Formats: sequence, structure tokens, C-alpha cells
Amino acid sequence: MLPREEVLSAREVIAGRLVRTPLLASPALSDALGASAFLKAELFQRTGSFKPRGVLNTLATLNAEERARGVVTWSAGNHAQAVAYAAALEGLDCLVVMSQNASPLKVAATRAYGAEVDLQAPSYSEAYERLLQVMEDTGRTFLHPFDAPPVMAGQGTVGLEIGEDLPDVSLVVVPVGGGGLISGIATALDCRVVGVEPAGSTALSSALAAGEVVHVESRTIADGLAPPFAGDSCLTVCREHVEQVVLVSEEEIEDGMRFLYERAKLACEPAGAAATAALLAGKVPIRDGEKVVAVVSGGNVDPEIAAAILARSHEG
Repeated sequence: MLPREEVLSAREVIAGRLVRTPLLASPALSDALGASAFLKAELFQRTGSFKPRGVLNTLATLNAEERARGVVTWSAGNHAQAVAYAAALEGLDCLVVMSQNASPLKVAATRAYGAEVDLQAPSYSEAYERLLQVMEDTGRTFLHPFDAPPVMAGQGTVGLEIGEDLPDVSLVVVPVGGGGLISGIATALDCRVVGVEPAGSTALSSALAAGEVVHVESRTIADGLAPPFAGDSCLTVCREHVEQVVLVSEEEIEDGMRFLYERAKLACEPAGAAATAALLAGKVPIRDGEKVVAVVSGGNVDPEIAAAILARSHEG
């Protein structure tokens, strides 16, 4: 399990180095749900997602020899940018393994932060195999995207901020990929926590059903929620602290993204809209008088993809 003290410690480690993102009241979402609803705007975090929280906390645990070897990670994009940004901040050499079908916008941003990007793998799941080879060949220090206590603790600072800004929060709905964010938030808060996965990418819910980590093939527009497996440490925390994980369709994700663009003026990515999508689709039971927070986890979306999704709202 992840002790809450580790989340509190992570807050001290990253203090002053990242943005404290706002918790925004959403009258439009409140009206749609019939409950007080808020949006935790992690798309305003540095690099456009919550990911630098866990990365900076993890870097603080490395010794001099581990730092000298340089760091390597594997990512669909948001973690890649976070590691590149944090490594540059601390003067570390950084290599990121991504796939040939990764978002060009996210690849370009990762390089702009100063990282070298390896694009040899044809797909995200194959990129993990490529990562293992790179680690063997280079001896670099691996920074896991989600399945490590320092990562989970860092992401849990999102939950601490929610609890401080809304002390009587009763339900937090969280987009889920590998499980690091929801594990940290569920550890930080004493309230109902519900996860949301794309129906085409069920790494965590499949693992919960099987009782162990399983590999899945992901097909979803929400590339930030499409890992080939969920974290074993994350699975342990979620069994204890997460009420349930619900699934949303591609159409529901797009509806959620349009809602956030049009009604909350938040330029999120599809992954960042998953929690709102689940609430709008009625997938998450809401009790009378609850105060609900939907985490908007990221905003790194190709403008052409965003434009296409927004345009579909006007199709008959």
C-alpha cells in the first residue's frame, strides 16, 4: 500500500516547482448532474498534464550514480513531456521511447524540452519491449510512468489540493490509464473515488476483474489512457481505495471533450475529458447532496484532432 505520509512528503518535494492548478466551479456541469460539480484543471499544469508531479518526486529519490547514467522512460506522450521537462530542470540527460504512431504534437514537445526521442517501435505496447532493450543497451535509469510509489505519491498531490480547496468533497472522478493518478488521489483523500477508462482500453478494470495485472490491446482516441497494462502497485491501492472503475465509449469521450470546450472553456485532450464524459453519460452514481470533482487530467491535443471532434457536434 501507499502510505498517505508519502503523498504529504511529495508535496514538500515539489513545492514551488510546479503550478497549483485551480479547482473550478462548473455551473453547467452542476446543472447537468443536479449536484454541485467542480473541475480540477490539471491541463494548466506545466507540460499540460498532471505528470510532472510524479516525475519530480521520483527524481528526488535518485542517487548521484543513477542521475549520472541519465534517465529513460516510455510514454504515449504526456509522461514523455514531463520527464523531458523535469530532466532539463535538473540537468539530466534524457531519452524517451515512444511509438511511431505517437502524437506528432507530443513528440515535438518532448524534443523541445530537450529529450532525445526513440521512435523505432511500431506501437505503444511494442514501445515497452523497445524500452527494455534500450535499458539493457544503455544502462540508463528507468522512470516508470505510473507503477512506482514515488510516482503515485507525486500524483496524489492533486488529491491534497482538491481536499484543501473543497474540504467537504464527497466524490472524485478520475481518468485512468496505468493507475498512478487514481492511486495517488485515492490515497490522499477520504471520500468516494471512481475511475474512468475508455471502453477500448481497460488495463485497470481488466486487472481488477482478473485479480492480477493483465496485458490488453488498446484502441481509443484517448491516447493518454491507453497503456498495455496497469501497474501492480496501483492495482493494490485501487483494490482497497477505489469504489469502482466505469467505462466510456469513444462517442461519450468526444461528448465530454466538447462539453468542456464549449461550456467550461477548457481546451482539454480526449483523455482529460474522460471523467466529465462518465458523469454526463450517467455512468457514475451520484448521491443526494454530494459535491463532485471531475479531474481534467491533460490538455495536449493535436489541433486538427480537436477541431474534428468539435466539428462533429454540429453533424446531424
